[in-house]
Amino acid sequence: MAKDETFDITTGCDLQEVDNAVNQAKKEISTRFDFKGVLADVEYDRAKAAINIHTADEYKLDSIWQVLSGRLIARNVPVQNVKRGPAAPAAGGTIRQEITLTQAIEPDIARKIAKFIKDQKYKKVQAQVQGDAVRVSSPSRDELQQVITALKGEDYGIELKFGNYR
Repeated sequence: MAKDETFDITTGCDLQEVDNAVNQAKKEISTRFDFKGVLADVEYDRAKAAINIHTADEYKLDSIWQVLSGRLIARNVPVQNVKRGPAAPAAGGTIRQEITLTQAIEPDIARKIAKFIKDQKYKKVQAQVQGDAVRVSSPSRDELQQVITALKGEDYGIELKFGNYR
């Protein structure tokens, strides 16, 4: 019996690169003229994979987001995995926002990916949801390459990473 070739579909952000991007953004914000003497607090919680922004108003919030997103892009952090929460009023007429980082494929998105692969009618290609990843297997490496190409053309709202190619 022939051995099946496999690869895993995962997602996530390099948390060290996020930490570096937040530190760079803090440094840039502290030196900008339009933020002199204004509340502009950016905190990174690595354990929760979240970034909290606390600032004076909506305009400053958008300015901080522009600086932060530019730093994330420069550090190759997938911006598709960064989700901005709603802006909430805070004490003293200030505003807060939590930004979450997607570190795993959610079960419903994993099922959509597996269903998409099955709907493509590849010969002997199987997709299995395994926790926060999707494992795709087939006896043919060429078909696996076709699956990767097809998945890159789809949009699931997150960046897909293809690894453990065996």
